[in-house]
Amino acid sequence: MHSSNVNVKQVIAFSGAFIAFLIGSGFATGQEIMQYFVAYGYKGIAGAIVVFLLFMYVGTSFIVTGYKHRFPKPNDIYTYYCGKAIGKFFDYFSILFIYMSFIVMIGGAGATVRQQFDIPASIGGIGLAILAGITVILGLNRIVDVIGKIGPVICIMAIILGISAIIMNPSGLSTASQIIPDLDLLSASSNWLFAAGSYVGFCMLWLAAFLSTMGATAVNHKTASLGAIIGAFGFSLGIIVIALGLMANIQQVEGSLVPSLILAGNIHPSIAVIFSLTVMAAIFSTAVPLLWTVSSKIADEKSSRFKHVTIILAIIGTVVGLYIPFDRLVNIVYVVNGYVGILLLVLMIIKTIKNVIENNKDKNDDGNLLETKSNVK
Repeated sequence: MHSSNVNVKQVIAFSGAFIAFLIGSGFATGQEIMQYFVAYGYKGIAGAIVVFLLFMYVGTSFIVTGYKHRFPKPNDIYTYYCGKAIGKFFDYFSILFIYMSFIVMIGGAGATVRQQFDIPASIGGIGLAILAGITVILGLNRIVDVIGKIGPVICIMAIILGISAIIMNPSGLSTASQIIPDLDLLSASSNWLFAAGSYVGFCMLWLAAFLSTMGATAVNHKTASLGAIIGAFGFSLGIIVIALGLMANIQQVEGSLVPSLILAGNIHPSIAVIFSLTVMAAIFSTAVPLLWTVSSKIADEKSSRFKHVTIILAIIGTVVGLYIPFDRLVNIVYVVNGYVGILLLVLMIIKTIKNVIENNKDKNDDGNLLETKSNVK
């Protein structure tokens, strides 16, 4: 029987893994935040608040459902929410999208080392693929342990960078709303609210199988829920602060593949070097569970085939990720798949409502049964 007490150590590990999984190349480079939030000015900040509320819901739902049902296969979470037919679609579609997202991580690693160190992008992409492949082969428990420690550190550094960028140019925030509409910025949607929904949508396709599997290891319901809630808060706070920092310096970061490095360089060149390593750690922390999810779908984690599949997927992802420009990768892969994720969100809400109705019905039936027994006596 599980204890009802909150396991603080596990809460930290869960929230850290939640954050680390989402802080990939798009977030850490600033490219994702530019397209989904900064491109809409202050409406994008409102979008970030919407993202936080939705992340709390989906994160808690995924991890608690995983704790309660302990699915034999990670992607069984889709059948639970969507039924067999639609669940099967999400099962296969999510694997394709997750692998495409791994390719985005390769592109982000390449763009980072090229912009900061002026060395071939292939060095960053290949290096990431090798490290990610080795870590995936070590297994899920090791993955949660490794990225759970990396996540909070990266998030704190990103928040500090955003705050520093605001402090160094506070007047930029007052003019950002007038300047941004006239800039040729890539955006995720024509509407800030749709962009927020799309953002949560593509993240859900990342999180579903990973969080449900992680939830199965939770000591209790409270620990699982708290881990997801803190993770959602920390990540969303990072979005808002970095977005404001980019807005304050929008004319300087416009057109950059890795705008966060420009913010770091404004503080000091050595800070840019340190933050570039932070970006690489962030990319690594997301690339690993993405690659693990795909490999575990194709082969059993403990088999020798799993190792071979992981190596092959890493090689293919490296070739593709280094061929297509990074900003285009983010815009195409995340935006298109984000709208499919919105459908999953709708089906999740419907399932949640049905569960509430059924639970209330069961309680009423139990109450009526007790009342009937009492009358009989």
